[in-house]
Amino acid sequence: MTAKKGFIYALIAYVIFVFVQSLFYKFTGSEQTDIIFTTIAEWMQTVGLGFIAPFFMSFGGYVIGAAELVASAMLIAQGTRRLGALLGLAIISGAIFFHLCTPLGINRVVNAAGETDGGILFYMACGVWISCLLIWFLAKPDQSRSAYR
Repeated sequence: MTAKKGFIYALIAYVIFVFVQSLFYKFTGSEQTDIIFTTIAEWMQTVGLGFIAPFFMSFGGYVIGAAELVASAMLIAQGTRRLGALLGLAIISGAIFFHLCTPLGINRVVNAAGETDGGILFYMACGVWISCLLIWFLAKPDQSRSAYR
């Protein structure tokens, strides 16, 4: 295995780790997930997106979790790796946007007691963004396996 290939695999492992470890929270409706999606839905109502806010609050975690699961699966297969990286980049760009541009913030509240995560979730999202971008650039398709042979 070349160093480049090993580096790509390490990036893929990081992205999959971040996406998959969050699925439990998103699919079980944990308090943290409820706080995140309720905060964003309340913000949506203040900026004229109230029509989608109830859906986002109720189902956003499930939709985002499913998309993260699909992106993770696509990153594993070489043929869909770059597309998986683009999907991951799109998902995580949304997460970074919501951290920076809404009351969610970088140092977000994680429970009803008002405790925060110290920005860990935001910084992990930034790591995923960089990783997906690098995967997309480095995992070029193999030109010798043309579909037009």
